[in-house]
Amino acid sequence: MEQIIINKQNDELAFRLEKFNNLKQFDHLQRKNYYSIILLYGTSFNLKVDFSKYHLQGNHIVCLSPYQPFMIGTDQQCSGFLLNFHPDFFCTYRHQNEIETEGVLFGNFQEIPFFKLYEETLFFNLIDNISKEMDKDSIAQHEVLVSFLKIFLIEAVRQKKKFDKDTVLKYADRQSEVLQNLVDAIESNYHKLHAPKEYADILCISSKTLAGIVKKYLNQTLTSLIANRIIIAAKRELYLTSKPVKQIADALGYGDEFYFSRFFKKKVGVSPDNYRKTVGFAKLETL
Repeated sequence: MEQIIINKQNDELAFRLEKFNNLKQFDHLQRKNYYSIILLYGTSFNLKVDFSKYHLQGNHIVCLSPYQPFMIGTDQQCSGFLLNFHPDFFCTYRHQNEIETEGVLFGNFQEIPFFKLYEETLFFNLIDNISKEMDKDSIAQHEVLVSFLKIFLIEAVRQKKKFDKDTVLKYADRQSEVLQNLVDAIESNYHKLHAPKEYADILCISSKTLAGIVKKYLNQTLTSLIANRIIIAAKRELYLTSKPVKQIADALGYGDEFYFSRFFKKKVGVSPDNYRKTVGFAKLETL
């Protein structure tokens, strides 16, 4: 079952709901220029997002930002739902103060991009309502679907926060304290410090030791952790503003625009200009 709404202005996908009974469509690495929320219903799954791999047991929801690379596989029976929406259909940044999706469901450079389902019936009921509305050709369909999507995202944020609270580190030991200090240091300095050694120096710890702590707790390299925070900031500027790429690069500590563009393309899969064209361009400047 697949239900799709197309943006009539550019013939691109605006909103989609799909029910699946296997993971064939997710068995290869892919990047989409829209948000993806995947409800997985089964025993176990292997998830790869960015450069990290995870083994999920039980029913989960996976939340992916535009152009975030991912793939999912399993050798067991499974089913689920795929919900896609383009930023033109629903701007998460515009509703950030009320929903808090950015930094919880999407664009969190140090947290895991999934959570275990606590209240499955709630999401399945919302999906059923979305499906019924998409079958209609009625007035104000976009507004109704956005309302259902907002409720879905609010409930997802609530459950993700509960999941994080239950499973994420309780910063009790020395290593996890170092990790929290690292996250704080990156948040304060990502726009000017890009090298792992610079953060190791700030924390008065060796680069090797720091890299080991990041790998242990976050299942990624220190280099990728820093890069992910820079990319999140770059994506936000490309989506929300009409600033030239050179200005964005300068603000993020890259004096060479072309080096920054290569760095961005390597991480995201498309150039900054193509990201802006396909995901968004100065959406809030006219609001």
